[in-house]
Amino acid sequence: MRTLLITGPGGSGRTTVAAATALAAALSGVRTLVLSADRTDSLGAVLGTATGATPVQVREGLTAWRPDATAGFRDDLAAFQERAANVLDLLGASRLDAEEVTPLPGAEELTLLRALRDAALSERHELLVVDLPPTPQALALLALPEELRRYLRRLLPPERQAARALRPMLGRLAGVPMPSEWLYETAARWDTELAAVEAVVTDRNTVLRLVTEPGPAGADAVRSAGLALALRGLRPDVLVANRVLPEQAHDTWLAGLAAQQRKALEEWQETHDVRPVRHLGHDPRGTDDLAALTVPGVDDDATSAVEWSIADRLADDGVSRVFVWHIPLPGAIRDELDLIRRGDELVVTAGQFRRIVPLPSALRRCTVAGAALREGELCIRFAPDPDLWPETR
Repeated sequence: MRTLLITGPGGSGRTTVAAATALAAALSGVRTLVLSADRTDSLGAVLGTATGATPVQVREGLTAWRPDATAGFRDDLAAFQERAANVLDLLGASRLDAEEVTPLPGAEELTLLRALRDAALSERHELLVVDLPPTPQALALLALPEELRRYLRRLLPPERQAARALRPMLGRLAGVPMPSEWLYETAARWDTELAAVEAVVTDRNTVLRLVTEPGPAGADAVRSAGLALALRGLRPDVLVANRVLPEQAHDTWLAGLAAQQRKALEEWQETHDVRPVRHLGHDPRGTDDLAALTVPGVDDDATSAVEWSIADRLADDGVSRVFVWHIPLPGAIRDELDLIRRGDELVVTAGQFRRIVPLPSALRRCTVAGAALREGELCIRFAPDPDLWPETR
């Protein structure tokens, strides 16, 4: 199954492009599901059909789904209260009723991740089109599974579960209560669910696409998104330039705006696969308007994965051995880059974005010997640690 993730700055028309892309695929005979977590149902407004907690068939071959974050949050809270019943009773805490529960900030994003996992594992459709939130929130959403799994491994290391049978005795020896078994079971279940979502995002059949309007604000958004995606090992397959005005605009005001758009398009074409989508002269509403948009399809060979490669070569002295980790970071600025080695992890900061990544096994036995930014690529040099990787004679 192919998965297409679509995002862009707020107001760029990403929901319209997602709906038009899904419709075009369905018209070509591909069984398609378009997914959104927008609580205002902007997807339904564009399609001309209200969407909700259950999938709705828009037309033959096209289904739309907007999962209910409130219902999902209530179910999760009820399950937590049931599992933690003994602790809550000990503390004298009163239970929350389902009717008084409202979703906390972030519930929509978590609901979307769960729906993304379930839809990607389903065999009912051949293409999944996901209308992600605006770019900043979408980037945080894509990073969430990896970061939450890291937190779980640090707070509840899986290897400690091996001492499950000894937990009562350890508790008596330490004089403090040990973590309950249900806590480890819950952490393991969360880790499994997060791993499934992470697998969908990083799968080679998953493609990420950026939508924006050509212009100064769009150019800033593309630069920022490109750097953040590269830091996560991703890049957009195409850049959709939405609402492009006709070149021959008779109105003076529109002519100036069209010229500004052309300048942005020319700059983008040097580094991106740009696909313009013409302005219809009005906000698209309904399947007829969506069908009139010339949105790009999904190439079977397209991928959003970016390889972080490791090169093994001789050092400048021609004798000692070094490893060079190549990390593509297009748009990165040298003065805004920062690297920190922390145990077996590397903290990479690029501007306002940061990622903590585990070092490959070969590099864990090395020390950081230097780094340089060359032509949009961060090159980190590692020298083998003699104490951990003795040289053979």
